[in-house]
Amino acid sequence: MDNAQYCTDWLRLAEATGIGAVIANKLLAEFKTPQAVLACGRATLRNFGLSDVSINSLISPDLKLIDSILAWLQQPAHHLITCLDDDYPELLKSIYAPPVILYAIGQRAVLGHPHFAIVGSRNPTTGGKRLAEEFAAELSLAGLTICSGLALGIDYHSHVGALKAGSVTVAVLGNGLNSIYPARHKKIASQIIETGLLLSEYPPDTKPSPGNFPRRNRIISGMSTGVLVVEAAKKSGSLITANYALEQGREVFAIPGSIHNPLARGNHSLIKQGAKLVETVADIITELSPIANIVLNKPHTPGYDQQQHNALEPDYQLLLDSMGYDPMTVDKVVTLTGLTVDVVSSMLLILELQGRIESQQDGKYCRCS
Repeated sequence: MDNAQYCTDWLRLAEATGIGAVIANKLLAEFKTPQAVLACGRATLRNFGLSDVSINSLISPDLKLIDSILAWLQQPAHHLITCLDDDYPELLKSIYAPPVILYAIGQRAVLGHPHFAIVGSRNPTTGGKRLAEEFAAELSLAGLTICSGLALGIDYHSHVGALKAGSVTVAVLGNGLNSIYPARHKKIASQIIETGLLLSEYPPDTKPSPGNFPRRNRIISGMSTGVLVVEAAKKSGSLITANYALEQGREVFAIPGSIHNPLARGNHSLIKQGAKLVETVADIITELSPIANIVLNKPHTPGYDQQQHNALEPDYQLLLDSMGYDPMTVDKVVTLTGLTVDVVSSMLLILELQGRIESQQDGKYCRCS
């Protein structure tokens, strides 16, 4: 079977009228492949519970739509990712109603990274923007790929922070990939695809629609090991992502703020519900320690080279230069560097995840590169 036919079969299933992610997944669980679904006949499909409208759509698909998508897939760095592909994100497979296909532009290998979501208000404070960039940068340097929604505000600054750190990032859109929404983010979208990825479950020509974005949020949280909410009002859309994350069994983190700041009320509500209160990146890394081995053993990826890896920020280089290859306490590192205990602790965790230092059972650290 050629690639065009393979893609066509998946598109007939995924884009059929009246067959959403829930039904499509049930069909695949029963028949294993879209080819088997299409071959099973009207009576079998009707017994499975499909309406005549859905059956007709499967048997007589919208060929104009399929041809337009096949043409889109011929363009460089355009991909169709199916739920049966080896690189379909494992975490995403485990959620309720995962998309059976994803459209993508960029570097497909990024799907294999450990992802972490950062979300928040579309109208953040100046401090919120700064925090989003700082956390995204440090988490990226620790080996996590930042995932967000390319929206205004915190989403945008999360992508910016990852890119400034020289890392890759993933943006999940609530519309088709033939257009960027909001339009002002076309430049950063083009930067993202150079080393990272744009994703959508919607056909390329799908226009932005309010109902698409809450549905999109389940993908952001679903493919991520955890979700950080930077700033969110009590009825913020980013709380939808956090709630999806809780339902999906993901770790949810929230940065507290002033009780007088309306953009902190959503965060405080999450903390009351059990979200982890976050003050430093170390709070997140420690909680996500079960994935440390994945991070430490991540494969070489496009856009990430050894020269870039070696280019540490000045404070990190100072800390590393201050350490020898003999075990050293945190207090000793603080004395040698002049940095605070909190800053040193956070930096040590990040350097450990990068494989530059090792922690000892007695709480000491030693340099290994």
